[in-house]
Amino acid sequence: MWGPQDLLGWPKRGERADRALGVWGIWLPGFCQFISGIVLIIGLTWFQVFKAPPEYMAALAFSAYGIHWFALGWNRCLGNDHRPNAGMTIAYMLISAMGASVFFAVGDWPVGVLVGLFAVYFCHFFTTIGVGVAERVLGLVRILTGAWLMYLTYAVVVNLCLGYHWPVRHEPVAAGERPRQPTRRVLRAVKWIRLRQ
Repeated sequence: MWGPQDLLGWPKRGERADRALGVWGIWLPGFCQFISGIVLIIGLTWFQVFKAPPEYMAALAFSAYGIHWFALGWNRCLGNDHRPNAGMTIAYMLISAMGASVFFAVGDWPVGVLVGLFAVYFCHFFTTIGVGVAERVLGLVRILTGAWLMYLTYAVVVNLCLGYHWPVRHEPVAAGERPRQPTRRVLRAVKWIRLRQ
């Protein structure tokens, strides 16, 4: 979302463009990730519907990145100084490295590839301290990481709804056990909802 402006200078920085990008930063990555993180945290702790330990990492990451985008978007809307973000980038590099470590360790390489987020914060650090070329590199890294996130989103949806098997998450299957069939689960859920109406 912000990548084209960083990489290509389009739309040109200005009060109106910054307000528009700030609003999108708050609502799209901010709100969506924060809600996803809260749902995961509640599902893991209160209702215990999620059981896999790596889902704690996903809950932490979604919540933290959502809060991060609320702050980035709000600061962009108000035209605030971006230099204080330097300290934030260090903390988010740590969260990104932790996430990559967890997901690669459990064999979930498609999510582990989001180590691109580490590169985003690494470049962001240098933009906050005034290294000129870092902004263009940040734009490119944001575009590539965003494209991978869009792939993951698309793959999850087509795998769940249509029973496809796009690489998105490694789920080991025990010897003699059949792989899960997401399409049947979805159809059973739809049938149950219709029966309740």
